[in-house]
Amino acid sequence: MLKIAFDSLYNHPLPLGHRFPMVKYELIHDQLLYEGIAEPHNFFKPEEIREQFITLAHDHTYWERLKTLRLSPQEIRRTGFTLSSRLVQREVRIVQGTMQACDFALENGIAFNIAGGTHHAGSNWGEGFCLLNDQAIAAHYLLHQQKAKKVLIVDLDVHQGNGTAEIFRNVPEVFTFSIHSQRNFPFRKEQSDLDIGLDDGVEDEIYLEILKKHIEPLIHRINPDFVFYLSGVDVLATDKLGWLNLTKEGCQLRDEVIFEACRKFGLPVQVSMGGGYSPHIKDIVDAHCNTFKAAINSLF
Repeated sequence: MLKIAFDSLYNHPLPLGHRFPMVKYELIHDQLLYEGIAEPHNFFKPEEIREQFITLAHDHTYWERLKTLRLSPQEIRRTGFTLSSRLVQREVRIVQGTMQACDFALENGIAFNIAGGTHHAGSNWGEGFCLLNDQAIAAHYLLHQQKAKKVLIVDLDVHQGNGTAEIFRNVPEVFTFSIHSQRNFPFRKEQSDLDIGLDDGVEDEIYLEILKKHIEPLIHRINPDFVFYLSGVDVLATDKLGWLNLTKEGCQLRDEVIFEACRKFGLPVQVSMGGGYSPHIKDIVDAHCNTFKAAINSLF
């Protein structure tokens, strides 16, 4: 059964200036129901997380300072948010949604978090609208609970997953793979296990050729037993922060490549939505919903 983490808290704890990119979560939820892609029973509300799992990926001191709102002004500016207890609560709920989605993926083959993909958060910093790294924490959770021995994180957001790369720099059980816009944010990149930095303006054909060239040989070589997929739609040509030129159709084909590879190798996959900043919210919602369609077509 398809399971999708969703909580109304994903949308509403932010100052007005930050709400536009966040309102997409509720719209994705509503659109999935409207199109019949999902039904109410497919959604689950994340429970409260145990703090012990947060500090598997994040420095204990950073977490204590974050939850007590004691980050410095410089650290807060780096996140792009106005720090508040409700914002921290939101981030924690996103993390828990991804962790629970992992358990559902182990049962059913795939599970989603409508939010998540907070890949700029490093072990001791927040950055780029990311305070806690949901997939990094969830990967550590799987390893700690002995639910996986080797994890592959596939990050296809337009921005490099610098926080994820830093967290797993010395963790051989997790392989980090990022295809991203090379000149785009973050301007100081960390080193993933495999980074492919693209030139500005790359279109569907070249992007898909690169992805197909790497994904199945990579899975065959590292032999993971669980996959995380960060499916950011800021790769779209319409995206104001993206610098790549994928169409909606190309973006959906990208998703199909990942899900077909997971199906071929019998791998459970957890999907977090990642970024999307097109000026028209419909473009963002359509592209995200296409990811769900691609998963259902490939894996169910």
